[in-house]
Amino acid sequence: MTVQESAMNTVGSASRADASMKPSTLNSKNLGLAVLALMLVVGLAVLYAKTETIDLRGPNEIASVLRELKEIDKLWDVDVLRLSVESDIKVALPPDRREGAAQALDALAGAAITTGSPALNTDLDELVLEIRNKGRLVEKFKIEHAAAQQALAGLRSHTHSLANQARQFNVRSPRMDAAIEQLNMNAPIYFTLGEEDRYNAVYTALTELDAAASRFPQVLRETATLATDAGRTLLDRKITQMRTIEQIGRVTSGPRLDNMALLFSQELEAGIRDKEVYRVVLITYAAALLILVAYMGIKIRAANVGLEQRVKERTSELSSALKQLKESEAQLIQSEKLSSLGQMVAGVAHEINTPLAYVKNSLGSVAEKLSEIGSAVDDTARLLALLQAGAGANPEELNQQFGKVTERISRLKKQKVLPELESLIEDGEYGTTQMSEIVGNLKDFSRLDRSKATQFDLNDGLNSTLGMAKHQLKSATVEKHLGEIPTVFCSPSQINQVFLNLINNAAEALDRGRGKIVIHSRKHADGVAVDIQDNGSGIPSDVLPKIFDPFFTTKDIGKGTGLGLSISYKIIKQHGGRIEVDSKPGQGTRFTVILPLKPPVEPVAVAQG
Repeated sequence: MTVQESAMNTVGSASRADASMKPSTLNSKNLGLAVLALMLVVGLAVLYAKTETIDLRGPNEIASVLRELKEIDKLWDVDVLRLSVESDIKVALPPDRREGAAQALDALAGAAITTGSPALNTDLDELVLEIRNKGRLVEKFKIEHAAAQQALAGLRSHTHSLANQARQFNVRSPRMDAAIEQLNMNAPIYFTLGEEDRYNAVYTALTELDAAASRFPQVLRETATLATDAGRTLLDRKITQMRTIEQIGRVTSGPRLDNMALLFSQELEAGIRDKEVYRVVLITYAAALLILVAYMGIKIRAANVGLEQRVKERTSELSSALKQLKESEAQLIQSEKLSSLGQMVAGVAHEINTPLAYVKNSLGSVAEKLSEIGSAVDDTARLLALLQAGAGANPEELNQQFGKVTERISRLKKQKVLPELESLIEDGEYGTTQMSEIVGNLKDFSRLDRSKATQFDLNDGLNSTLGMAKHQLKSATVEKHLGEIPTVFCSPSQINQVFLNLINNAAEALDRGRGKIVIHSRKHADGVAVDIQDNGSGIPSDVLPKIFDPFFTTKDIGKGTGLGLSISYKIIKQHGGRIEVDSKPGQGTRFTVILPLKPPVEPVAVAQG
């Protein structure tokens, strides 16, 4: 009996034993205990939900919005008060705060909807109306204030001009002088305080000025008219401004904001108190539940000691059987991998021989040329020594050495030694590059435990795999039609193993290795497809459904384990893809590997060797 059969028998017997331990029915007592336990758990869940900590981020944001609205409301009051006592027209008007108030109101309305807070929803509509009304009145007050301020400045300017013109035209009018004096004294005070006595004084002075100006020259009358118009505008604007202040004073936005903030704070405190009460109840309930669970646990444990022991025994048997199955699968997969490597060894050795010959021949030729170059260097060094000796050198010896060096250099040039050395070095580098690629491909393929996943171009994998299988494909014609495809997230070493298995199978299916293999890569829906097609003997229809079964093979005994296609199928499946096969006996077979751009889960090694 094999290891697999023994393990499967163990698993089957353990399963039957587990089935024999299951009770056929539940008695009424156990059913009652189950219902009670369910009710207790539901009660615990309800209490836990009641005691969940209040998220204070929302309440803090609401409190911040309320503070912002109160600050805007106070700033409006400050703006009105400051402008009421300000007479300098050079002082800039306060900014329009209505936009900030509107944003804060929108945030408050949104919080009222999301939280459903009674404190926020009780007086929200009235508060919105009051704040908008106050903002409108404040802006109206600023307009009236600016107009009154401008009128006051015009009155001062025109009365001053009138006085200068009177002196220029030598006009004497005590009545006009008294009116101007009254205006200059009472108009600023009236602009600031708005007192009724000052109003009467300004009005009387304007009447006097108007009456006195009727006897003036035309220029003075026009200036007086401008002054009286400015004065009357001041009176009208100030009256409107004071009425606006009264309307602002009747707005109840401030008290409403204070009341809403107070109600919201009380509502939050009440919620926190409720949570604390539920926490006390939860602690008491949990303690009682723990005591009950401990009591029931002791009874159940005492009743099931024997059953636990039997479960442990069966679990141990199952674990042992599963471990044996995994070890057997890993051994078989590694055997299949080593078998593939063994088939490639002869081909790889042959492929290495060719570039190795490049390197060997190149190094031999380089060694020959180096001796000549070394002699030329030695002669040149002796010539340099004679030249450095200067007048002390023998002229005849110097001429002989110069001629000797010239002759060697000329011979080296005629023989084109340096270009030949460059060519030999290039041949040697080409050979070492070829050997490095072959050894690198073999090293990558032989790493059985590699499971690193990355973005991979399947065209690169096909090219490297064809390089590894070059010896098996010597007598076959290989056509490549590699399309423009996106990269695939996969384990490159595992995918290359699949390609190698399929290409080797295609080569073995050809008539004595002679025939054609066509490899085609293309986009497919939301993934990539690779076709490997041969014109070999094909697969019979009765054999086709079994080709992916483990240990199934049509090869002679000792020539295959029957795991190549099974391993390939498992690798592609774990990558979220599939393998399709179409074969016609006598015409050939086409295997199609379809992979998604990204598998549902990161691919892992099929087995650890």
